Amino acid sequence: MQLFVGLGNPGPKYARNRHNIGFMAVERIAEDHGFGPWRGKFQGSLAEGRLGSERVMLLKPETFMNRSGQSVGEAMRFFKLEPGDVTVFHDELDLAPGKVRVKEGGGHAGHNGLRSIHAAIGPDYARVRLGIGHPGHKDAVSGYVLHDFPKADADWLDDVLRGLSDGAADLAAGDAGKFMNAVALRVNPPRSSATAPKAAEAPKAEAPAAQPEERSPIQRLIDRFR
Repeated sequence: MQLFVGLGNPGPKYARNRHNIGFMAVERIAEDHGFGPWRGKFQGSLAEGRLGSERVMLLKPETFMNRSGQSVGEAMRFFKLEPGDVTVFHDELDLAPGKVRVKEGGGHAGHNGLRSIHAAIGPDYARVRLGIGHPGHKDAVSGYVLHDFPKADADWLDDVLRGLSDGAADLAAGDAGKFMNAVALRVNPPRSSATAPKAAEAPKAEAPAAQPEERSPIQRLIDRFR
């Protein structure tokens, strides 16, 4: 069994925030892969299903971002999971919008949700880092992540979420390469190698229509008796 955790803040006020892209990711996976209904459990919302041959629990902690570890730790203890069975989907300031990276272990880079999970279960869990870009100054970060994605971001955001869902079974199977390929096929689909249209051929000049031959009266008379 595996636990896929999406990070965000609960409630409609935050639903479209950049900080909630982790929630969006697991919601898309649940919808596309026929997971059971979301139900309140472990200080969050939990949905159960399968990705390929793997049984997977999807968890959205509803403790607010900076207490995410409480929910994750409680779920891990109940299901008797190890940190290596956990994958966390979260927003990433240090990646350009639309970029996705998979990481095993490491630091929390100041992300409040990851900081809380580190404190609860340690650093040895996997992360799917979902790029949202950086506002350019650290003092602007809080307002930036707690602001909705603009309409201009709708296309790439939908492509990323679809790609995450497409590759979810590969991620659960431990194949990060195939997972990343599935995301890339949505975000940067290959262009069709359409052949360049042939240059239009110049229309062939038509032979001038044959003109009637001028014949003398005597020749026309001879023709009548042939």
